[in-house]
Amino acid sequence: MPEIQLPDGVILGAEESSQQVAEALAADVALFLVQRLESADRASLVVSGGSTPLPFFQALSQMDLDWSRVDVLLADERWVPEGDPASNTTLVRENLLQNKAANANFLSLKQVGATPEEGLPRVRSALAGLKLPLDVLILGMGNDGHTASLFPDAPELPQAMDPDGKELVLEMNPPSQTQQRVTLTLPVLASARYTALHLRGSDKLDTLSEAVARPEAAMAMPIRAFLKPGLKVFWSP
Repeated sequence: MPEIQLPDGVILGAEESSQQVAEALAADVALFLVQRLESADRASLVVSGGSTPLPFFQALSQMDLDWSRVDVLLADERWVPEGDPASNTTLVRENLLQNKAANANFLSLKQVGATPEEGLPRVRSALAGLKLPLDVLILGMGNDGHTASLFPDAPELPQAMDPDGKELVLEMNPPSQTQQRVTLTLPVLASARYTALHLRGSDKLDTLSEAVARPEAAMAMPIRAFLKPGLKVFWSP
């Protein structure tokens, strides 16, 4: 078990391989969704892109639950066409919305429009039926402490991190990134019933340790806003 002092109520689960972590996370998420669907008509599952969640997506797609009653969406997306190597939507379609999860209802953050500003009305329309609070949220984290597309250098960050903000989704234009993005906002993400942080690599533990050291400075490292009781951290080397 790695040596890191997490805030009270934050649970760390560590395994020797990324595949073991993926399977443990998939089993935990599936159990929560099954239990949620016992008392709700539908459940929501919000995931993050990148390479780390691929084995998790593949493991979760094999889990037994009523996928036709699950709404799947991304926490954020790059404003690129489907099929582009940078498209997280493509990643989800090809790795999660397969096998038993093929019947899930996917709510895409990438809609028609040359820019996020042009496409956001369609994004908001696509998410109009999404019930809040979210049920399951799986986050990743960059080495700058960003999560979703809540980047420290994005000029839109104060609005996206406003705990009293009313917007479900916003465009983000961090200078450090090559693509424009859209992201779910902090009040939407932070209210999820189940939140997990999925990490791989010693560098991510170093970043997490830095985030834990100054929990009050969430604008400098937005992941800090999620380091609260109930968070589950799933990590492998």
